[in-house]
This record gives sequence, structure tokens and C-alpha cells, in this order.
Amino acid sequence: MLKLKMKKLDNILIQVSKPARYAGGEWNSIVKKWKTTSIRIVLCYPEVYEIGMSNMALPILYEILNYQPDVLAERVYAPWIDMETVLRKQNIPLFSLESKHLLKEFDIIGFSLGYELTYTNVLNILDLAQIPLFSSQRENSHPLVIAGGSCALNPEPMADFIDLFVIGEGEEIVLELLEVFRAYRGNKGELLRQAARLDGIYVPSFYQVNYRKDGTVNSITPRIPEAKPRIQRRIVTKLPPPVAKPVVPYTEVVFDRGNIEIQRGCTQGCRFCQAGMIYRPVRERSQDEIMDAVDKLSKYCGYNEVSLLSLSTGDYSAIEELMAKLSYRYRGDNLTLSSPSLRLNSAAIKLIDLLPSQRKITLTFAPEAGSERLRRVINKSISEEMILQMLAAVLDRGWTNLKLYFMVGLPSETIDDVRSIVALVAKIQRLKRKFRLRISTSILIPKPHTPFQWLAQETEEQLFPKYDILKRGLRRERVGFSWSDPKASQIEAALSRGDRRLGRVIYYAWQLGCKFDALSEYFDYQKWFDSFKECGLEPSFYANRERDLDEILPWEHIDVGVTPEFLKREYHNLWQEKETLDCHQGKCHGCGLQRWQVSCQDKYNKILR
Repeated sequence: MLKLKMKKLDNILIQVSKPARYAGGEWNSIVKKWKTTSIRIVLCYPEVYEIGMSNMALPILYEILNYQPDVLAERVYAPWIDMETVLRKQNIPLFSLESKHLLKEFDIIGFSLGYELTYTNVLNILDLAQIPLFSSQRENSHPLVIAGGSCALNPEPMADFIDLFVIGEGEEIVLELLEVFRAYRGNKGELLRQAARLDGIYVPSFYQVNYRKDGTVNSITPRIPEAKPRIQRRIVTKLPPPVAKPVVPYTEVVFDRGNIEIQRGCTQGCRFCQAGMIYRPVRERSQDEIMDAVDKLSKYCGYNEVSLLSLSTGDYSAIEELMAKLSYRYRGDNLTLSSPSLRLNSAAIKLIDLLPSQRKITLTFAPEAGSERLRRVINKSISEEMILQMLAAVLDRGWTNLKLYFMVGLPSETIDDVRSIVALVAKIQRLKRKFRLRISTSILIPKPHTPFQWLAQETEEQLFPKYDILKRGLRRERVGFSWSDPKASQIEAALSRGDRRLGRVIYYAWQLGCKFDALSEYFDYQKWFDSFKECGLEPSFYANRERDLDEILPWEHIDVGVTPEFLKREYHNLWQEKETLDCHQGKCHGCGLQRWQVSCQDKYNKILR
């Protein structure tokens, strides 16, 4: 049994900034007896503590796993630069927060992959734990390394490093996986074979990927009978009760508040949005469950702000009734209710009217495009008149801080479309109210399992003139303006749509010192470019190349429920600027989820009744 001694820990913590990142002992953290608990799992979001503690997936799994009598689940996050320096200098392996046991002593390490630019952090964490990076080099004595999350829906770039991937929602499959582990622990080969039989489990070593001379994928073939030709995403039929007793950090984190997922999934159908495709169908939690969770978050965590989370909170079928009940119950209790996902529609105004009068909070909206034509392309049809009316109504209610999100590099985008962002902002500025406006733009990242997955990302040379227009125009309008780095966006796009060969690229980039790539001050494009070159690959092949609709994509064997046929129809619709209505408005568009026990519309109608 290897455990970091308290004296040694104290010696480490006095040498680093923010020692609370590593001290553990937080309120509501769970520490089980190591010697008498047979299965030990450590969960990791591969980012620094402040970001990792704001992740929603880990608390769900933490609670489910620790509820099992023979399982303990602890946490670890990516140590900051100063902590890594101390650990390497003193040859101390990375350890968990709860019990300070070394990661290499755990049975399972579970990574939540939510962002491609954290991939090098995964390698760095394994290396700091003194665990072999490549799955092929790990033996029975090493922990089983698993991964899930939205990025796992194209698992290929990380296939060399992960023993098995959980495809889809983990609430049920994690318990099934535990049963397999109990039966076959100590025999990694047989454990993986049996795990591969489960729906939603992908073992990359059981698949052979072949490539054509032009670099595209030729075939993805199972190598053993247990490996399925297509891995179906796991979908939880009924959402379990929300986590109401999460670990409360002792230091400030990115989202320092209580969070309740009130519904999962979205059927608005924005064509660029991966989350809207991969989290279908819509499933709502009951009002009673939500109100009970708010009570417990206040009681067990002391939060005075609770955020009601979903991809579109205003689409919750009884949002007005829910907000009215919560406002009445907590009147005079100084509890702030917030929602980070507001659409520019009449439902948003009704929701804003029900929010407590915390006028210093910034309200964020995402028109995404400046012109109505381009909003039709991305299937986010809203008129300019409606946008102006909605924002005027918000300002009339006393809100003074607004933030708007736009994208550049959308398909069929012209210079006039970019200028329309400036023109729209100018009209907003003329609403004759006193307020502060900030504009943020991001570059389109074509994502797997969306109608945009076949598109080429625009190059830096194509994007520069557009940014120049925005910088000059928005400076003239005297609004705050931020934009994303085209180089970082290219690498993100390459990793997002990459194949198995990118494992070597990620490894070389890590060897060159890449980590915390999501942070602009640490991202180094030249190191990534050199890594691609070392492997005989080009980032532009993955990021800036348009795919043929018949090309075999690296994630072809991953079935998320939404069918390729539906995505191709939506791809054709975008070029025709044809709107696809939300299926909750009465028409099923045959996205593929009707295969899932019952159609989305039938489930939604049951909720409304």
C-alpha cells in the first residue's frame, strides 16, 4: 500500500501556489477505508482543480460509485506547473485527493474527456503517476485506464492510451462494467473481452483500422468475435435524481455555485452543435426532484446561488411554474437562481422575469451569426427584429450587462455576413439604454456526429480579413471584443475529427512539453505543427479539408443514435438555407432516435400530460 505521508505532503504544499488544489478534505468529500474496500477507482477531469471541480460528470459518477459497498471513488485533477515541478524533482508519484494514495495503486483510473485540447494533460497525468502511457505497455498489475465524455464519441485520437471507452451516458453502464471487473479482475485480456460484449463499451485494441493511399480511412474492422461492428451510445431512459450533496471546494472555482441539471438533450437542431445531436432525446426531471435538490444544496453545501442547467433551460416544459415555485419557497432567503443557457425568444423573457433581481449578473445570448440568411444556414432562425425586441425588453427590465456570442467561418459565409455582425451591434447600441455590451467570437469547429462534420474549417488566411473587419467595426462601436486563436482552433478541429494516427502526434506534442493547451498562455502551435510533421501528417488534412459524403469517417463505427442519413439531409438543407423545425413543434424529422424504445415526440407528450 503506497500512500503519501502527511509530513511529506505538508512539505510539498508550502512550495506551491493554491495548496487547496491538492489538500483534499473538502466538505462532502467521501473517504472510505482503503484496506476493506475491494475496488478502488480514481476519477479525473484532466484540467486544473478550479476547472475540474466545475465539471458535471464527475460528481454524478462519484456519487454512484461510492454508493456501492465494495467500491471507493476518489478524485484527481491535473497538477499545476509548480506542483508538477515539485513532484518530478522529488520523484513523488501523483496521488488522489481523498486518501493521498498513489494513482498507480488504484484498480481503475477514469478520465472524463470534454475538450480535445486536454489530451496532452491525460498523458501528463499518467506519466506523473508513473503509469505507462500506452495501453499496450500496461500489464495486469497496472490500473485499468478508461475514458468517457463527449470527446469519447470520436475515441480514435486517444485510442493508443485508453484501455476502454464508455460511449454515451455512464449512469447505468458504469455499474455493468463493475460486474465485469469483479468477475475478471487480474486478467486484463479476458476483462476487456467481456467488457466489449456490453453495449456502449469500445475497446480500441480489438479493432483494425486500415487507410487508403490518400490518407483517408479504408476500413474499421473488429479483430475478435466479442467486438461489435458498431458501438451504440448508451442512453439513460430516466434520469436519476440530481447530485444534491456535491463536494464543496475550499478555494474559488470557475463555477462556484450549486448546479442542477433540470433536463438533458435538445431538439432545436442547430446544425453546428454537437451537444444538440449527441445528447438526444430530451428527458426532463420532475419539479419535485428539482426542488428537493435545491433544498439539499442549500442545506448541505451552503450555496446561495443555484444554476438550473440544460442545453436550453427555457425549453423545460414547465419552467415558469418551476421558477415561480422556487421564488416563492425561497423568498427572503437570499437565494439567487440563474440559468446560463437562454435563447433569444419570448420564453427567455418570461424566464428572465422570474429570475431574482440580481442586475449585476451578465446575461448571455448567442445569435451565432449577424445575418438572417446565415442564421437560416445553421438552423437558428431568428429575425433581426426579434433580436432587437428581445434585447430591448431585457434592458427595459433593468439588466445592464449583456454578452453576445457569434461564430465566424460558417459555411457559405461572406464578407457581408461578417459586416452584418457589426451592423447588428450598432443597432443594439442605438437602443438608447445605458448598458455594457461585450462581443465574443469563436471559429467554427466542425464536430463529429453533426451535419457540419464533412465541412472544411476555414484557414487562418481566410479568417484574418474577417477578424480585421470585426476589430475595426466593433472598436468604432466601443464594445468589448474577444476572439479565438485561429491556430488553436485548427489543432482543436484536427483532434476533433482525427483518426488513430493522431495518437503519435499527441504523444510527440506531450514530449515537446505541450500541456494545458486550452489556456492561451501555454498553447504552442509550433510544437503541435512539429509533432504533426514528425509523424508525416498535416493538421490541415484533418481541419481544413472538405470530406466527401461517402468518405468513411474515423468515428464511423460509433452509433450515437442520430443516423448518418439524417445528418446528410441536414447537410443538404444547410446549403439550401432550409429550416428544420424543432420536432417538439409537432413533426418528427426521423433523426434516428425513434429506434430508441419510443419516439422523442411521444416521450415529450407524456411529460406535458
